[in-house]
Amino acid sequence: MGQSRLFFGTIFCLCFFFHNTSFAQEEKPNIIFILTDDQRWDALGFSGNGIIQTPEMDRLAGEGIYFQNAFVTTPICAASRASVLTGLYERTHGYTFGQTLQEAYAENSYPSILRKNGYQTGFFGKFGVNYSQLDQLFDVSDSYDRNGKFDDRRGYFYKTINEDTVHLTKYTSHQAQEFIKNSSKEKPFMLSLSFSAPHAHDPAKDQYFWSDDVDELYEKQKFPKAQISSKKYFEEQPEYVKTGENRTRWYWRYDTPEKYQHSMKGYYRMISEVDLEIGKIRKVLEDKGIADNTIIILMGDNGYFQGERQLAGKWLMYDNSIRVPMIIYDPRNPGHRTVPDMTLNIDIAPTILGFAETDIPEAWQGKNLSGYVHGENPAEDRKEFVVEHLWKVKIIAASEGIRTKNWKYFRYQDDMEHEELYDLEKDPMEKNNLAQKSKFQEVLLELRGVLQRQIDLLEEAQVK
Repeated sequence: MGQSRLFFGTIFCLCFFFHNTSFAQEEKPNIIFILTDDQRWDALGFSGNGIIQTPEMDRLAGEGIYFQNAFVTTPICAASRASVLTGLYERTHGYTFGQTLQEAYAENSYPSILRKNGYQTGFFGKFGVNYSQLDQLFDVSDSYDRNGKFDDRRGYFYKTINEDTVHLTKYTSHQAQEFIKNSSKEKPFMLSLSFSAPHAHDPAKDQYFWSDDVDELYEKQKFPKAQISSKKYFEEQPEYVKTGENRTRWYWRYDTPEKYQHSMKGYYRMISEVDLEIGKIRKVLEDKGIADNTIIILMGDNGYFQGERQLAGKWLMYDNSIRVPMIIYDPRNPGHRTVPDMTLNIDIAPTILGFAETDIPEAWQGKNLSGYVHGENPAEDRKEFVVEHLWKVKIIAASEGIRTKNWKYFRYQDDMEHEELYDLEKDPMEKNNLAQKSKFQEVLLELRGVLQRQIDLLEEAQVK
């Protein structure tokens, strides 16, 4: 009789264990992280842009958390993507173009940690970080970007679906939909999507390429001139900026009214095409019956100049370069919030782990933003952040700075005497450099000191 009770007691405990394990797995949310390439913060209907058509992104923002002051800590795709992966500043992870991400940082990245904690991980699109062992991070992955072999539309049109050549945006969406359809019921998934759009295809004369699906959008639209695009603001730049890549790409895209109109229409069409595909992805989630347990996070990898200061591209420390869209939609906790707190690309990794209820590495430098869906304010106490572009290349001057809610200070590494200081509360467009004004020397010295102390801390955190 005692053995019988022991047997049934053991069976009960095993059943209880497996039931609870299954329940825990069901309760873990699926997570989709969507990264767009060169989408600036105001290239979104929800931001107040009355021209661009982004109904799906707007729906995510309207039903979820919209971060109106989201930034990247480094305004260049390679380093920014490494920061997204690792939750670390560029100064710490040390990665930018021409390098390989250190193994220690890759092993401590969000996909690696989630995979070890029972998540099915997938990646499709532009990885943008030189790391050859994607199979250690993702169960399923396909890394590709614009095809540099071509100087025409084939830069974006070279992938096929059922033998039909399609735009990269549609191809990435197709892979995402197939991943979702084939996802296991036994464990949750973490799907990272990185669209190449709306990045221009740099070798091509026309720069921007899109599908027929959005060909008629903005056809009759006349885009207004970029603000602060008069020559005065260009002439105020140091010589190495006036002759650098920001100016070169302005000639490619904006130096005539015709080019400007073409480039703006192309850029907006490419964002609208990503938006269209987000709608298709969400439809697949609904059809599979998992939409109510799938969190969607969206962000741009860096900002973008559209002729401001007669410049193009990113890389510089102005908000044009560093301010991006960021949205979190958690269907388990519905309700809209517009958040004014400063949030960063380094917050993405800890936020993903926060939603997955997985331990966040102490070495990570970002904040877990998942509490915003519960009415909390995790980034409310952020007083400042470092912004930096450390790639040493002649055509783009390396720079570093500090941004607070109301102030911006930055300098160029090879020209420390050139400093710029802006009162963002009174001068949000950064028109009036106060660095040489005697009235603001105390602020200048304070921010210079804050920046140096932050730099020292970030360098101390490097893996030796």
